[in-house]
Order: sequence, then C-alpha cells, then structure tokens
Amino acid sequence: MENKIPDGLLTLYESLLSAQLRVVRQLKAPRPGKPKRQTKQGKSNIEMALDILRQAHQPLHVSQILDQIKAKFKITLDRESLVSALVKKVHRHHGVVRTAPNTFEVK
Repeated sequence: MENKIPDGLLTLYESLLSAQLRVVRQLKAPRPGKPKRQTKQGKSNIEMALDILRQAHQPLHVSQILDQIKAKFKITLDRESLVSALVKKVHRHHGVVRTAPNTFEVK
C-alpha cells in the first residue's frame, strides 16, 4: 500500500500528539510544588490612621496621628499621603470630618 501523506505532515502530527501527551501526563500526575504561605495582611495606612482616630474619641492633628502610628505600629508614614487619603475620606463622606486645618475626627 502506498503512503500518500507527505512526511512533513506526518512529522507535524507526531509533534502535536507528543506535546498533547506530555500535557496530559503532567495534568495526571502534577509535580509537588511549594505550598502557598498564608500571610497575614497588615493594615493599610488609612486603616491605621482611622484606628488611631477611633481610639482617640476626639479630633487629632495629622502630626499626632503620625506620632501615634509610629508608636503603635512601628512604621513611619508619609505625611502628605496620609493627609491626602484622609481628605478623600472627608470629601466622599466616609465617616471622617475635618475639624480644623490638618485635624480630623471619625464620626
């Protein structure tokens, strides 16, 4: 019997089937990987500031907020970023009010 299928086409199909077989074998018996670590997510900058404001039960200047965050969470935050985030909360009416320049309170 004569082979009417060109060798190049047979080689192509052989390569395709070989690749598919490798994928099937990998899916059937996956290699043991590293288990994913579950890390405890820390608080965001704004969450830390709101936590400080809630505990204070009074308006605090941004300097006081930064000092308390540094003492409680052992982290130094950028003053302008914190003020910007708090002002956004004020403008969006998300429970923060500005009582004086750079002084904020949680409703």
